[in-house]
Amino acid sequence: MHIEFVSGRIFIDDLKAFLKTTADISKANGCIIQAINADKIAGEKHLYFAVTKALRAFEQGRNAAKDMGIEIMRYASGKRQIEEAFSMGVFQGRNNIVFVVIGEEDSVPSCADILKEMIVPVDVIQYLLSKREGLILQFGITADEITVVGEQMVPELVIERVALVDVLK
Repeated sequence: MHIEFVSGRIFIDDLKAFLKTTADISKANGCIIQAINADKIAGEKHLYFAVTKALRAFEQGRNAAKDMGIEIMRYASGKRQIEEAFSMGVFQGRNNIVFVVIGEEDSVPSCADILKEMIVPVDVIQYLLSKREGLILQFGITADEITVVGEQMVPELVIERVALVDVLK
């Protein structure tokens, strides 16, 4: 499996049409594409860890979602419930977006190239202080936790929540 992240800014006029377009690109090029709100991603390590956990869940038959893209969002969100995972989704209007593209080594580049044409390329994956409040809310990080480990550890606390998705029942 080859994994690539395509990130940037996009304005989505019609969410339903946007999702259909990405599904069509996915189908035509033989790859999995999942669009995620990059403002809720605490860095590439967070995203890669979530994707790896989702792939492993499918391999081991432990997946909660039937769709790989939704399983990726479930892990990326740090939530067990599929409905809650949609909090990581994109929305109508201006988005910082990351597309997770998964497939065979020969199909991923063509998918990624098409997606790159849809966005203004910007690195929106990395953790920035501007993401702090949204991440704290999304992942239920407490002030006490931040006091104990330090402000710079917020991305690690997010990854901890991803790791706990399988453990917490």
